[in-house]
Amino acid sequence: MKNPKIIPYAQYIQKLCKRFRKIEFRHTPRTQNELSNALATITSMIKHPYTSYIDLVDIEVKEQSVHYSHVEAEPDGLPWYFDIKKYLETKTYPKNATFNQKKLIRRMNLNFFSSGEILYRRTPDLGLLRCIDAIEAAKLLEQIHVGVCGTQINGLTLARKILRAGYFWMTMEHDCCKFVQKCLKCQVHGDLI
Repeated sequence: MKNPKIIPYAQYIQKLCKRFRKIEFRHTPRTQNELSNALATITSMIKHPYTSYIDLVDIEVKEQSVHYSHVEAEPDGLPWYFDIKKYLETKTYPKNATFNQKKLIRRMNLNFFSSGEILYRRTPDLGLLRCIDAIEAAKLLEQIHVGVCGTQINGLTLARKILRAGYFWMTMEHDCCKFVQKCLKCQVHGDLI
């Protein structure tokens, strides 16, 4: 097994297997197992005083992928998710917010939840993406694009790879395309690929 955390579970399953006459194991590819992975992640984050009671989780299927949502960067230097996180914690809007901005914050609030200091965004398939600010995003772009395991890929593929890694920021697709345009190796070898 690749992950040592799974060893106790495997040992327990082997112990349970002795109770059955016949047992069959089937490998499910990761792409077909996304919903159960998302549900397992959500249930591991729920902290409820009554262990026998779990709130219902609404599953909403979106028409577009998550990386098509864009908003302008905050001019005041705060992270882009500051207003959303503040609304989640205190149910208060920013000062001088217009009616449309308040409506947008309420609507966006449905797709986000806070766990301690970390803000997560729910995806249509119940995946969880960690929201990061511009400084973390710049480091992540560098690591995924040209890091140890990185390849010289285009901007849209880079954005999808970051989503699969479990991170999110609102201008991800635009930032990835700009980053690739500035990458010297991508510009030199782009025609050859």
